[in-house]
Amino acid sequence: MRGSVDMNFLFTLGEVQRLVRAYADRQAARYGITRAQWAVLAKVERTEGLKQSELAEQMEMQPITLTRLIDKLCDNGWIERRGDETDRRVNRLYLQQGRAPAARQARRAALRTHRDRAGGHQSRRRPPPARPTRIDQGKRSQRDPESARRNSPKGAALWLIQC
Repeated sequence: MRGSVDMNFLFTLGEVQRLVRAYADRQAARYGITRAQWAVLAKVERTEGLKQSELAEQMEMQPITLTRLIDKLCDNGWIERRGDETDRRVNRLYLQQGRAPAARQARRAALRTHRDRAGGHQSRRRPPPARPTRIDQGKRSQRDPESARRNSPKGAALWLIQC
């Protein structure tokens, strides 16, 4: 019995992660960037002047992968590389002049994404009804609506965050 509960939890956690990634992809697309580019932009906006190597380490990315993302953001005018004053080998990352408001707006959208997914904002759409995984859960969910919410993928994420 205990093993099935852990597997259900892991499955639900994976499903919630997939849903949040899909939602973040849609939000990033509104700005014409990918989710990975959005993450880079958010880090640079929070800490301008980061070295590319520091950013790669923070994002747990290979430097070459990050370089490609930065190249695209530079080409689209979101960020710029500036040489370090003390070390010619180092590039530091800054928001492009005039892009700071747009970057802040994208960051606020990212925060709204997290808040919305965490239940801090009432969605206009009704959530799908909870689907019990076992017959006895179905009977229990009719008596206990809180249990039914925890058994849905979205409800499980909300319940975990509140704990």
